[in-house]
Amino acid sequence: MRWVLVTAIAPVAWGSNYYVIHQFLPDDHPLYGAAIRALPAGMVLLAACRRLPRGVWWLRSLVLGVLNVGAFFVLIYLAALLLPSSVAATVMAASPAVMMLLAWALLAQRPRVRQLAAASAGLAGVALMVGAGAQALDVRGVLASFAAMTMSSLGYVLARRWGDGVDVLSSTAWQLVAGGVVLLPIAVAVEGAPPALDPPAVAGFAYTTLVATALAFVAWFAGLRHLSAGAVGLVGLLNPVTGVLLGAGVAGEVLTGRQFAGLALVLGGVLLGLRTGRARRRRRSVRDDGDRAGGVVQDGPAGGAEQHAAHVAAATRADDDQ
Repeated sequence: MRWVLVTAIAPVAWGSNYYVIHQFLPDDHPLYGAAIRALPAGMVLLAACRRLPRGVWWLRSLVLGVLNVGAFFVLIYLAALLLPSSVAATVMAASPAVMMLLAWALLAQRPRVRQLAAASAGLAGVALMVGAGAQALDVRGVLASFAAMTMSSLGYVLARRWGDGVDVLSSTAWQLVAGGVVLLPIAVAVEGAPPALDPPAVAGFAYTTLVATALAFVAWFAGLRHLSAGAVGLVGLLNPVTGVLLGAGVAGEVLTGRQFAGLALVLGGVLLGLRTGRARRRRRSVRDDGDRAGGVVQDGPAGGAEQHAAHVAAATRADDDQ
């Protein structure tokens, strides 16, 4: 549960970032917006870890920097400008299913039935939210959200696959710096001079850089080290929940009854995913207790084996009840 809570920092911060981008940041410089978000955050983390990539990690940092940072930030920035905060956040709820499929293909992590059910609930919520809005949606924004979701899902699974031997802080810093370095010359070539920033925009970029990027990515990649890709994807469903609540409560966006039903399905997916993880942890704990008990009495008259079998049976029943 500790790592679930740590991981949850990221989707909550990302969900709030749609509102910040939509309300405070310049709407005509998406490339600069993405570069200003990534590069300072990466430099802060790089100063903290004081470690440069070595060997193959130069290439890996570039690949992950493009997937998780460079292209992803630009697409998210566009989606946040073209869509209401609630919808832009909710489209990303399709990521658990995509992450599970990619983790199955690349990491041999076969998704569990309940994880698939939780992801399906999230997808159903996406369908209701996107299809039932009170206003027409910009197709470009929807496509940008789905493209960002697909690219980042691949990047997250690759980060999990390549993460052994490198600490989370360093790998996160390298990705952010690489993504920012790729973005900056493209921004200069396409958008010309950087945008003039008023105080609200400076405050918005400070939040986006330090909280929604530096802190959020460290928490997210730490979760990928300790949880399965499918479990992390399910925790990511808190992204649209945060976006919907802020959109309705702060930005004044009007939600329909069907959109509230979609929100309920997304929340149900999160709860189902957490319930599944708790059942597996309980089963492992009971089995470990059984192993220890069996070791203590194994010299007695068949007590160890019988006690261990009883513990395993109890664990199985607890898992089935869950």
